[in-house]
Amino acid sequence: MSNGNGKPSGGVNERFHEFAHKTARAMGNPWAFILAMLTIIAWAVTGPMFNYSNTWQLVINTGTTIITFLAVFLIQNTQNRDARAVHLKLDELLRSGEKARNYLIDLQNMSDEELDELEHQFQICRKKRVAVPEPPIVTRATKPATESKKM
Repeated sequence: MSNGNGKPSGGVNERFHEFAHKTARAMGNPWAFILAMLTIIAWAVTGPMFNYSNTWQLVINTGTTIITFLAVFLIQNTQNRDARAVHLKLDELLRSGEKARNYLIDLQNMSDEELDELEHQFQICRKKRVAVPEPPIVTRATKPATESKKM
């Protein structure tokens, strides 16, 4: 079995990612919404048949709770992967530009204080409509980037 890159797949993470991706696509489909609405309508219509009993209410409460609980993990998985991919793409764009401020690479790992300071710099620039100044020194420890690894 291959993951499309010629590498064998089958690990729990890769299988979960594939399942989460397919499920998220299915849940985001308009037909999934229509199915959910029809289920709610069918449940509401059956209320008089079951005299609006506790069991009748428990069915919808239990079903929606289970679906919501599981959906949180699936959605979080796809969001984490999407955010990671976007960060990597942005890091590559920053790295490739001559005038890019490369200290912005890996920005998501800066402390809240560093992010607040950077945001403050951008707010000043928006008000003055000037370029954001280079910081004097990057305060966080960074590993030097290597272009290629020797084998």
